[in-house]
Amino acid sequence: MLFRESVASLARRTHVEGRLAELLAENFVHRHGHRPRSSEIRSWNRSIPVLINSLIEAGLDEVEMLLEYGLPLTSKRADVILAGVHPVTGGPSYVVVELKQWSEAYPEGSDPLQCRIDAYPDPILNPIEQVRSYCDYLVSFNGALEQSPESISGVAFLHNATEFGVAGLRQVAEDNRGRLFTGEQRGAFLDFLHSKLAPRPGAAAADELLQGKVRPSRQLLEVAAEEVRNREQFVLLDEQRLAYETVMTAVGAARRSNHKQVVVVAGGPGSGKSVIALSLLGELYRRGIPALHATGSQSFTTTMRKVAGSRKTEVQRLFRYFNSFMEAEPNDLDVLLCDEAHRLRKTSANRYTKAELRTGRPQVAELIDAARVPVFLLDQHQVVRPGEMGTVDQIRHAAAAQGLHCTVVELDGQFRCGGSDTYLRWVTSLLGLEGDRPIDWEPDGKVQLLAANSPQELEDFLDAQRHQGYSARISAGYCWRWSKKITTRMSALPADVVIGDWARPWNLFGNRSLLGAPPASLWATDPAGFGQVGCVYTAQGFEYDWSGVIMGPDLVWRTDRWVIDRSASKDPVFTKATPDADVDRLVRNTYKVLLTRGMVGTVVYSTDQETREKLRSLIPASGDA
Repeated sequence: MLFRESVASLARRTHVEGRLAELLAENFVHRHGHRPRSSEIRSWNRSIPVLINSLIEAGLDEVEMLLEYGLPLTSKRADVILAGVHPVTGGPSYVVVELKQWSEAYPEGSDPLQCRIDAYPDPILNPIEQVRSYCDYLVSFNGALEQSPESISGVAFLHNATEFGVAGLRQVAEDNRGRLFTGEQRGAFLDFLHSKLAPRPGAAAADELLQGKVRPSRQLLEVAAEEVRNREQFVLLDEQRLAYETVMTAVGAARRSNHKQVVVVAGGPGSGKSVIALSLLGELYRRGIPALHATGSQSFTTTMRKVAGSRKTEVQRLFRYFNSFMEAEPNDLDVLLCDEAHRLRKTSANRYTKAELRTGRPQVAELIDAARVPVFLLDQHQVVRPGEMGTVDQIRHAAAAQGLHCTVVELDGQFRCGGSDTYLRWVTSLLGLEGDRPIDWEPDGKVQLLAANSPQELEDFLDAQRHQGYSARISAGYCWRWSKKITTRMSALPADVVIGDWARPWNLFGNRSLLGAPPASLWATDPAGFGQVGCVYTAQGFEYDWSGVIMGPDLVWRTDRWVIDRSASKDPVFTKATPDADVDRLVRNTYKVLLTRGMVGTVVYSTDQETREKLRSLIPASGDA
């Protein structure tokens, strides 16, 4: 949240001091580390005063206003939440308000959940559905609303619009959590506010909402079974819902006519790509529409088969690998959901591929051919192996080569790392992934970052978190050899990762459980995985509450820059033929993946003394493990 005051106080700041937008911008920079977009500042200058005037006219000057309220465990923000007392029940009452400066908007084709305005090149989510999803999300994740879900309402206020200009948006059903009012409906809007808020102080209600316990995120894999087999469990927000509707619209067009369309959903770690994929798979499965989920990750695919298809073999068959479609009939599927598509390879062929199938055909072309609506969900900064090449441009070019239209939906929110976009920027800057330099970590209250003096200190801290009910894992750069020949005759797993007098095994290699440890594919999700150190290939695509990351000697800080020591890497995918520039990029990407697995917090340790000192200079001493 950027600012909180009563309506009367904000009215003075707006109309007397004229500094509200300036204060919001200052708070934004302090919280996020960069200037807000000019469009946001315009909205603060133009839309918030209109809402304040409406509340003053309604006699609700004691209602509390929470401006740019951050939704828990995500980087998304609601424009305004009004907190007060319900005029009938006398209990807390909240109204989520989305402010739009639009003068007109119209539905996108036959799908009223998507809409277009002239100022934007791409369709966006209907504001009725946007504010409704914000309300649903808050009920799911803020403990203050758990016992009184009826206390929250939602409204989109298009104060510059006429009824004629946005009539098409009303094709979406309106309810208590999703209403729309235009400037022509000022009287109706005031009546709505009167029905939800009494002319009484709202500070106590605001305190209750802000102090409400944030319930742990519904972990992706914990609800996968219900999502696929039964009913929708996830609440999709903004671009997530837009991506979902874009795919469903393409599916409808494909089934009505001989239509084929490629969709790309691109976003950073934790932006909800796999949540979208599972939501789509669940809905398509329930409708009886032929669809499959595919990845290039054995760990992710194996885990989805186990969790989502634990009792139904037909559900297990929904989860495949990218190289499963070499012999697929063109358009045999309606939808193919290619999750983690940054792991696409040049071709599907490997050493086991039959000679007659070694055609050299690009893997991306095979996947596009396989379905009428191929969907690629990817993060271009998570490429960690030589030969992985899934990018937006590559997929666009592959679609164009077949004369197909390619729609790209960008996800700008993120739900991992406590929803802290500040933390993700810190990681990106730390590793110099976008040409920038490491910056000091400034805690933002969403996620914790700690530095450890030793691997034992790191492990002890994480173990203490586990005893408080949190999930935790330790992962490391691939800087130690991996014992792969393990038998039941052994009394313990080989201690591969050795740092001084601290030694732990890598996660198991292969698909068998041995000596109390889970197979590699389940290391990230089985509680018994805490006893081993995971690598990027078993961590990628998963999340856990607390993440312990050991930075090895392959990435060390020297004076004023990072130095990559390729000789320190034991990853067999790096060969003499792998260029130094590729090794540099992939090692940095590896640590980005490892550093962005934690939902609650991350503890980091480096085996190198100078690097530890650099990390300590960036992370406040109060953040020590």
